[in-house]
Amino acid sequence: MPLIRIDVVDHHSPEQLRGIADAVHRAVVEVLGIPERDRFQIITTHPAEQLIALDAGLGFSRSPNVVMIQVFTQGGRSIETKQQLFGHIAEQLATVGVEGPDVFVGIVENGPQDWSFGYGKAQYLTGELAVPTRIA
Repeated sequence: MPLIRIDVVDHHSPEQLRGIADAVHRAVVEVLGIPERDRFQIITTHPAEQLIALDAGLGFSRSPNVVMIQVFTQGGRSIETKQQLFGHIAEQLATVGVEGPDVFVGIVENGPQDWSFGYGKAQYLTGELAVPTRIA
C-alpha cells in the first residue's frame, strides 16, 4: 500500500494531471504487484517558482514539465525492484508526454506500525488489514 505524492508545476490541465497519476499508478501496480484499487495519491500543483529541480550535477536540463514523485511504502524491497520501479515510472510517464529528465522519484520506506487508514488505528497492527506480502 504505497502512498504516492506527485508534485508538478500548475500549468497542467485536469486531464494531464489524471494522465500523470494514472501512469504512476500503472507502474506501481505492475512493479510492486499491489492491487489495482490499492491507490492512494496526492497531486499538488505549484507556481513555477515554487518547484525547483536542478540536475544534481548530472549535466542535463529539466523543463517546466518536471514531475517530482515520492513513494511512501513499507520497507524490504530489493535494490533491483526499486530500480525497476524508477525505470517503469519513467516509461509510463513518457506515454503521457513527460520526458526522462523531468522524472524525479524518491522512495521513503517505513513499516506496518507507521500506517493508519482511519479512526486513529494502526490497522496492520490491529489485524483489521493483513500486512501486504512483498513480491520482490
